[in-house]
Amino acid sequence: MAQAHVGDDVYGEDATINSLEERVASLLGKEAGLFTPSGSMANQLGIRLLVSPGEELLCEEDSHIVRAELGAGAVQGGITTRTWYSKRGSLDSQVPLSMARANTSPYLVSTSAIAIENTHNFGGGTIQDITEIRNLHARASEMGISLHLDGARLWNAHVATGISLSEYGKYFETISVCLSKGLGAPVGSVLVSSAENIKKARVWRKRLGGGMRQVGILGAACHYALENNISRLEIDHKHAKILAEAIHKVASSVVDPQYVQTNIVGLDLVDTSFTSAEFAARAKEKGVLVSALGPKYARLVTHLDVSKDEIEIAAKSLAEILTGAQ
Repeated sequence: MAQAHVGDDVYGEDATINSLEERVASLLGKEAGLFTPSGSMANQLGIRLLVSPGEELLCEEDSHIVRAELGAGAVQGGITTRTWYSKRGSLDSQVPLSMARANTSPYLVSTSAIAIENTHNFGGGTIQDITEIRNLHARASEMGISLHLDGARLWNAHVATGISLSEYGKYFETISVCLSKGLGAPVGSVLVSSAENIKKARVWRKRLGGGMRQVGILGAACHYALENNISRLEIDHKHAKILAEAIHKVASSVVDPQYVQTNIVGLDLVDTSFTSAEFAARAKEKGVLVSALGPKYARLVTHLDVSKDEIEIAAKSLAEILTGAQ
């Protein structure tokens, strides 16, 4: 980072960011990329390119775009949303396709795009079936509906399935990927799409306050992450299984290890005596940090800063808390 070649990225003069954008776009089979300070901004720029004010975006009801971006699509882009439910966020392409209403009359809202999340965060790191993605793309294309991929954790899906990033990429008009989660960079996401789309998104990034100077210091860390930390995501997946299996042994209703596919372990505390906040507080006393994301839902995420020894300590601690809590 200290040795990065930097410049004014608003003017396209930061060589490190330029090469990063080109690199990520190439990995995903797209023409161009745009560095953003957050995945939320990358998502919002992506859907703005596909959905005009007053038009409709379809999303799964627990998707990050709907739950965790604070209504940004509506506030900043005039985008309306409709949602569908799927267990663990797993895509059944027929569901959004049956909801979609493209090119409707002047009296009805038209569906312009469908957003898919892979892996699905609040679904517990669920990997989307490539067959469902292909079917969604084929049918949506026939209907004139675009697809956006929230691929914040697409790297995890790639490592777990062996499916290439470019194979995932070819089914979506716009894609966001995050470099600051499992890959370990301190800051940064990238939006990829056609060169024409990225030119438009660059204007909106500046308008939303995302234009930065000398940002190559962050881009250098992102390059390092791409070079060194993709293949090691498999370790995080194994660590998540360790946590899930330890918890399942003492509280089987809380998590089913067979559904822990990547680096996220979702804990359903409905059948326990704990609220998620109480469980997180007890875990913190034992030195384990847990996210309480709903009254009875908590989340564990493994990453490169947590060793196997620490995972085993965490697994033992969490199992002790949950023993007899059902």
